Amino acid sequence: MALAYSKVTAQGQISVPVDVLRKLGVGPGSILEWNEDDGKIVVQRSARFTSEDIHRALFGRRLPKPRTLDDMKKGIRRRVRDRYARR
Repeated sequence: MALAYSKVTAQGQISVPVDVLRKLGVGPGSILEWNEDDGKIVVQRSARFTSEDIHRALFGRRLPKPRTLDDMKKGIRRRVRDRYARR
């Protein structure tokens, strides 16, 4: 029994049913791999890592220093001023 069905457009595109997207754990911007295995086409996620996994690999489990709303606003103002200041 099939998990889901998709229709191919004239441009060769398909829509992946939401149940399949959830089962694969993919969303917008995800890359899918298409492989052939004993005459069958197998679709799977290309990468097994989330952005959170990558962040932890780079920065460990340490949490960023807590910032207040005023600190964030000051940082944004400083960035905008430095970025757009006439030189």
